[in-house]
Amino acid sequence: MKRSPTKRPAETRHNMPRVRRRWQLPTSVRWGCLLPMSVALVACSGAADTPATSSAPTSAYAAVARGRIDIEGGLLNLSMAQEGTLVTVAAHEGDHVRRGQLLAELDDAPATLAVDAAMTGQQQAQAQVTLLGIKQAAAKQRAQRLVAAAAAGAGDGQSADDAREAAAQMDAERQAAQAAVAMAEQKLAAARYVLKQQKLLAPVDADVVSVSAQVGAHVSPSSGALFTLLPQKPRIVRAELNESFVGVVHPGMRADVAISGEGDHAHWSAQVLRVGEVYDQATLETDPQVRANARTVECVLTLDQPQNLRIGQRVIVRFAPTSPAPAVAPKG
Repeated sequence: MKRSPTKRPAETRHNMPRVRRRWQLPTSVRWGCLLPMSVALVACSGAADTPATSSAPTSAYAAVARGRIDIEGGLLNLSMAQEGTLVTVAAHEGDHVRRGQLLAELDDAPATLAVDAAMTGQQQAQAQVTLLGIKQAAAKQRAQRLVAAAAAGAGDGQSADDAREAAAQMDAERQAAQAAVAMAEQKLAAARYVLKQQKLLAPVDADVVSVSAQVGAHVSPSSGALFTLLPQKPRIVRAELNESFVGVVHPGMRADVAISGEGDHAHWSAQVLRVGEVYDQATLETDPQVRANARTVECVLTLDQPQNLRIGQRVIVRFAPTSPAPAVAPKG
């Protein structure tokens, strides 16, 4: 059996809240209002994205690199050229030495004996040449007489031939003796050279940086450096130029060199002498990760004025920008 729908009382229907309908504009009117607003937003966005006419300030330097003070050729590490016992140490740390000045000396008794022996051998070889020269002259004279006698019928031809052969043999012996003299002279020169190497002399004017030699010590060429010298040469700057700046820096470029960590309190003007051709890893970078990944090229600079800077001192090199070439007016 179907139930008839329940009818609400009239007062109940009248007491329920009314739901207001939202008033909406027609579609054509709504698009007409939105279009000008979208155009205005696009115009504002375009104006905001337009770059400013003023350009960003340019850098004051073309490149910046880390460097250190050095000299051409570096420090001199000197050791004894011969093995022996030190009997003299004539230079000490902090001394200024001149070229040819004695630094150290070995016991030269063995080398002196070798020179004396070589000299005796040279004298003996020379005496043998003199003796053979006398015998050679006598053999030639005897051969000439026998040849003349055989030609006159006063002697036989066999004796003349034997005399000529003896004279030729004596000449060959004398030539061999002369070669022995030359060899003995070479031995004497070698012995004198070894005797000369018993002394270690300063090769250039320099300052003695370190000394590891002591009287009585037994040294050899493989013992290492006994003296470290700082030659009196102009200081240079070895800068590690990052690979991104290689095409910017060139010989003749001006630069400013400042001691690392001291700001503008100590700085000097310099000029690029040469830029290397070989890439290498950075060694002056303080950050280990950057040092492991960065590739650099050595750039050598000369200071405009000689400076008494310490070798190995860290510096910052700022390369001045290159001035652009002046514009050429077109010919009218």
